[in-house]
Amino acid sequence: MDVIDEKILGLLKENARRSFSELGRLVGLSTNATAVRVRRLESDGIILGYTVLTGQDAPRPRAGLEVFIDVRLDADTDYETFAAKVGAIEQIVDAVHMTGPYDYLLRAYTRDTAALDRLLRRLKKECGAAQTQTRVALRSR
Repeated sequence: MDVIDEKILGLLKENARRSFSELGRLVGLSTNATAVRVRRLESDGIILGYTVLTGQDAPRPRAGLEVFIDVRLDADTDYETFAAKVGAIEQIVDAVHMTGPYDYLLRAYTRDTAALDRLLRRLKKECGAAQTQTRVALRSR
């Protein structure tokens, strides 16, 4: 990926409906050269898809605590099962399979510490987490 690819990605993040000709004009390439680059970014898994958000689907600012939870799985819990179970939990916005002493890093939002406690208990009781370590974000950017 080079500087032009990064410019294309930035422009598509602003407006995913831009035409190849508009993108090309903005980054200094022909329409065909731009189309080739966008298709390569798609096939390489850099661009994962395009979506439509309606007013009710649009992301809303999250309130409460932003938390990062390291999770070590039970020996009996496989990764796919865990990922499916945490995918159904509304407070969890991201789950990343990691190397190192923990199996997953979760990013979640909870209303308060009581809700965080309930989430941690649920991870252990229902999802197969053997051990967790939680960090609370103090501020973002």
